[in-house]
Amino acid sequence: MSHETTETAVEECSVVASEPETFGELHFGAAELGDVRRTKRLVRVANAIMRHPGGTLPEKMGGPAELEAMYHLMNCEEVTHESVLAPHIALTRKKIAEHDGFVLAIHDTTELDFTTRESLSDRGQIGNGSHQGWLCHNTLIVDPVHREAMGLANQILHCRPVESKKETTAEKRSRQDRESLLWLQGVQSLPSDQKIVDVCDRGADTFEFLEHEVRSGRTFVVRSSYDRGTYCSDEKNATKTMLHPVARSLPSLGEWTMKVEASKTKKTVRKTVNGKRISETVVVDRKAREAVVHVSASPVIVAAPRRHRGHHGNKPLPMWVVRVWEPNPPAGAEALEWILLTNHACTDLEAAQRVKSWYECRWICEEFHKGQKTGCGIENPQFTSSDRLHPMIAILSVVALSLLNLREFGRREDAKTRPATDLFSVEYVNVLSAWRHRKTKPAWSIYDFCMALARLGGHMNRKGDGHPGWLVLWRGWAQLQAMINGARTQKLINKCA
Repeated sequence: MSHETTETAVEECSVVASEPETFGELHFGAAELGDVRRTKRLVRVANAIMRHPGGTLPEKMGGPAELEAMYHLMNCEEVTHESVLAPHIALTRKKIAEHDGFVLAIHDTTELDFTTRESLSDRGQIGNGSHQGWLCHNTLIVDPVHREAMGLANQILHCRPVESKKETTAEKRSRQDRESLLWLQGVQSLPSDQKIVDVCDRGADTFEFLEHEVRSGRTFVVRSSYDRGTYCSDEKNATKTMLHPVARSLPSLGEWTMKVEASKTKKTVRKTVNGKRISETVVVDRKAREAVVHVSASPVIVAAPRRHRGHHGNKPLPMWVVRVWEPNPPAGAEALEWILLTNHACTDLEAAQRVKSWYECRWICEEFHKGQKTGCGIENPQFTSSDRLHPMIAILSVVALSLLNLREFGRREDAKTRPATDLFSVEYVNVLSAWRHRKTKPAWSIYDFCMALARLGGHMNRKGDGHPGWLVLWRGWAQLQAMINGARTQKLINKCA
């Protein structure tokens, strides 16, 4: 039996049973690469990576011939980051248009470290300046009800420029490659749709960005980083005060208990050393626990800063401040506190909780970034040219996004009642259930499928273990793909015999 025959047999089955297309066809089948054969090859490459998301490119592709064909595809001038990602972005926009209710556009930036790839001459500084790579600014669309990632609406690979110490503030402000513009470019790439809510972390807390959001009429939630000058009513008849003390003085609208998941996050701490203000990045190791939190909200008018660091006017901006805080944290644990800026009117507890829940979804983008790096090894490809590397970053990003949803499928309220075959093909359900119970169970629920997948990836499925994370599910997925390929190959052997 030829290798090509085997490849054709094990090629491209649809993971989602309700869709006729394979993964590659669904997300990349409409790519315009100047030749239909290139698009077909892109589909095959995406399907191969989806089957084996981890490891190096040779491990993902499965063989020398497929690896060589992938490299040849990446060497085509028409195969760019933009042309590869375009059909996926179009699919995401279609999902937005068809969705009922709010959708979240979560904007966030991660660093892609390619310090050891010296042939990539157009890298920029990342981290503290000792490493080289790109900033990857993602706009991730999320369903806030089911917390399901719907797709990428934009991805910008940004090279951080080397700033001159002699550069004035005006010169910095006039530069079109300054990092603070990534947030504006992210929201400006989205369609004009009132159902879209922009959700951003502290990096977007610039007056330039806030002014754009207020004037555009878009709904936004931004975590406050700077203690800005603020009026609690009409600035002509009120005393100017500071935002954070105002937020911390507001009375509670209500309280509830929320789960705090374990995490390791980077936090920027500003302190004074020898009379100089410096910023230091520290890693905060947070343990899983439950927290009783309160929420408060009030309309405010945020004053423009005296020193302009971006292009904005001098008029103050009306908005709401929402504070979520934990008054009594456990001993040794850092108290939770979010001070959020929004233009969503928070006149009661329900509205304030809605804003809180929108911001909570920002952690899905953090998980996506982990998926890009840990799950798909997005920093591993050994390309010697950034023009060839960037299209692969686009492919791996879409794969990471698709597999990230495996975790959410098993956690949804309908997971135990909804048939697994609504999302996964009968073949996948039969193979996994046969491995788990020594017989096929086509009536399995989505919850049954995901828990068995986690077991295949090393999860013990004990009550105290909690829900499986995305990493263990990904390990199970890679094992399942190998089992599926083996089952299909065995069928071919039996047929040939």
